[in-house]
Amino acid sequence: MSKSRVVLLLGTTQTLAWAGSYYLPAILAAAMARDMGVSTSTIFVAFSCAMLISAVLGPRVGAVIDRHGGRGMLAASNLVFAAGLGTLALASGPVVLFVGWLVMGLAMSMGLYEAGFATLARLYGKEARSAITGITLLGGFASTLGWPLTAALQSEWGWRGACLAWIAIMLLIALPLNLLLPRAGAREAVEPKPLPTTAVRQTRRSALLMAAIFSVSSFTAAALGAHLPALLLAAGATPAAAIAAGALLGPAQVGARVLEFTLLRKAHPLLSARLAQISHPVAAGLLLIFGAPAAMVFAVVHGAGNGILTIVRGTLPLAVFGAAGYGARQGMIVAPGRFLSALAPAVFGFFVEGYGVAALWLTIALSLAAFIGLYWLRVPRESEEAPH
Repeated sequence: MSKSRVVLLLGTTQTLAWAGSYYLPAILAAAMARDMGVSTSTIFVAFSCAMLISAVLGPRVGAVIDRHGGRGMLAASNLVFAAGLGTLALASGPVVLFVGWLVMGLAMSMGLYEAGFATLARLYGKEARSAITGITLLGGFASTLGWPLTAALQSEWGWRGACLAWIAIMLLIALPLNLLLPRAGAREAVEPKPLPTTAVRQTRRSALLMAAIFSVSSFTAAALGAHLPALLLAAGATPAAAIAAGALLGPAQVGARVLEFTLLRKAHPLLSARLAQISHPVAAGLLLIFGAPAAMVFAVVHGAGNGILTIVRGTLPLAVFGAAGYGARQGMIVAPGRFLSALAPAVFGFFVEGYGVAALWLTIALSLAAFIGLYWLRVPRESEEAPH
């Protein structure tokens, strides 16, 4: 099967997986809370638990994909998504609600980007970069598809009906498409090679540094995703202007991924990482200096950086460490970021509540520290074999 067809299949199933899980609470949370007699924050706490479960299980899922390929894991994720959505649809109180989201967390660990990246690394080795970029390019439309579709389903059948409709999408569309992916058996399994002690230490230091850098970007993305309208209002933007600027986030992410797929495709992922990491401090600085008139520029520049960082989380570990053991290692590298993503909306909310738009100084400082950290990251030269 051609790589372009694999990208199309996996990009489509990734879009559906994100739309039917990560992007559900933004549309359904209020109705779920009213129906079950709980606060909206309870729904988001349950969702945060799903994110934490996904972070914990990610390395184990990656290790399985390293050994056996991702086709079976991705197909199984659709079944688990269906089970989680079915549990949510039956929930009448917080206990079953939390159980449903915990099942969804298991499915997210099996079926979102990290599993997709590991699948591509298992299929194509170090040549997986363009495919990783391709599926994130398609996946960038998950909110564009998911939010209107979920809202329409809820309007027609209620939030429980929307969950049931997403079960049908997972089983009748996503599952068959994942089963069309090629098996990894035709490609010899890539096993990690033993390394000298000094190389092991260097690899561990690089992995820890990369985990810290990705954690910062994950925290910033989740914090801004939850509080962008409030920040823009605090900067003096009108409600209409804040909504208009927020609507530019998705197109900016997709546009930046097109840039990565074209102009930056031959550049080392470290260059993409540096450009992406500096984007938020530049955007936030402009908003702090110019206020409301810079709202749209802020959304575009921040969104573009965030779009490329999603790709970098898959391509930079591949370039630095190689394809051997990629799934397990990448799962461990991104796990801290998943934890911070779950905590970021609440933590950053305190700063926004207390300091308004000046809360951006926190994300500026963190992003600049991560940008500097990228210059400490040891990257193998072309003639040097990447550590396995």
